[in-house]
Amino acid sequence: MSVGRTGAIALVGLNGVRVDIEADVASGLPRFAVVGLPDRSLAEATDRVRSAIVNSGLDMPSQRVTVNLSPASLPKAGSSFDVGIAIAALAATRQVSLDSVARTVHIGELALDGRLRPSRGVLPAVLGAARAGAKVVIVPRANLAEAQLVEGIESVGAVSLRDVARWHGANLEVHEEPVLASAQGDASEVALVDELDLSDVIGHQSAVEALVAAAAGGHHVSMLGPPGSGKTMLATRLAGILPRLSQQQALEVACVESLLHESGFSELPVQPPLEAPHHTATPVSLVGGGSGVIRPGAISRAHHGVLFLDEAPEFSRVALDALRQPLETGEITVHRANQSATFPAQFLLVLASNPCPCGNFGVRGEECTCAVDVRRRYLARLSGPLRDRIDINLSLSRVTRIGQQLAQPTTTSAEARERVARARDVSRARWHGLGFEMNAHVPGSILRRQEFCLPGKATAQLEKGLDNGLITMRGYDRTLRLAWTLADLDAVASGVIKPPTLDHVGRALLMRRENT
Repeated sequence: MSVGRTGAIALVGLNGVRVDIEADVASGLPRFAVVGLPDRSLAEATDRVRSAIVNSGLDMPSQRVTVNLSPASLPKAGSSFDVGIAIAALAATRQVSLDSVARTVHIGELALDGRLRPSRGVLPAVLGAARAGAKVVIVPRANLAEAQLVEGIESVGAVSLRDVARWHGANLEVHEEPVLASAQGDASEVALVDELDLSDVIGHQSAVEALVAAAAGGHHVSMLGPPGSGKTMLATRLAGILPRLSQQQALEVACVESLLHESGFSELPVQPPLEAPHHTATPVSLVGGGSGVIRPGAISRAHHGVLFLDEAPEFSRVALDALRQPLETGEITVHRANQSATFPAQFLLVLASNPCPCGNFGVRGEECTCAVDVRRRYLARLSGPLRDRIDINLSLSRVTRIGQQLAQPTTTSAEARERVARARDVSRARWHGLGFEMNAHVPGSILRRQEFCLPGKATAQLEKGLDNGLITMRGYDRTLRLAWTLADLDAVASGVIKPPTLDHVGRALLMRRENT
């Protein structure tokens, strides 16, 4: 007998790495061993594979079977190697074609009756297979639509191990078998933020304009105000005014979702995601991690969308400070003892805070019961380095005289989204040659180049604040980026594209320092 070889994919974060599965059948006492740094769930594959082969009407070798997962130095986790292990063993005993098996990548977990269970991470795994040069990939039928989103590779959906074996030349009768579905529900069943329209917001027109600026330039926002002032209403409508996802952005968002859901989806998302974790969330749930398989956290689920932290001072300080590095880099690398994984994390951060624990400080007609040091400690839970990464600070108050407010014109999400898209087109045209699309992502070193450097008159107030220690160098650059965004929005309204003026820089500085 010869060695059977086939392919599988190991996921390291969102990166799919090809794994060669080699099965050798030799004389000796019956034994089924898997080597090559498998985790516990993968080591248990031997029992699943043995039962699946027998219950599929195929012959399980009654000799010593050794399966090697190469490269052996790469940690491998999960049950998606089951099908590849079974097919490699069948190839070693010549029950299927050696050549056909060697050309194919297999993804999927086996049930004891031989059917293929839907797997997590099929989309990034198929992407990894395509990048590795594979031409054919076999996936569970429930994940087929998801796999077919990847171009340049033939995706085949299989209901059972019998289907896979027939694909590789085994002479088996066709049996109609029900498709195994996931108990987790459909990954495409997500809440539509389109139902939350910006026109619902009454009496906060300046805050609405600030959100438009945040969406246009990719600037982070903090809102401070008493309960009932509209912080949550504003924050949950921010994702609805972001432009629809591009093909590449949608693929990145879908890859993150694929890691979290076993059931597939048939089309890429178009709506930017909105994530709003509870204030009891742990640092791991926010940034990602886990003791076994490293999973993405809320910041990666909010990739190309909005991460809303309501009651921000109630989050643990460790969890909040864990956001500082991804806010700068747009990604998060989670390190563990035996491996590390990198996930995308380019999101708009929105913080909402009450002015004090009771929420009544500064509210007319309400009595605040919080001592001065209690209020100070409460807001100090948002550390200085985190606050320094916030571009727009809004102070909100409760709306009064509702009759007059209802008579004022409101901005719809569609109108705001159009302004945001056009402003992004202006900034994209300006930075495209440098590899940037939004103002918030442009390094300060580029902003200070001769062709983008603003005249001293426009930045005089900023320079003075920097000299007096009222603003950091990071804050200086972030204020300039916000000024460019305000200039882009004015260019959309006037049709004349100009660099920021003294008015734009002054407005940006005021928006940055409003509640700090």
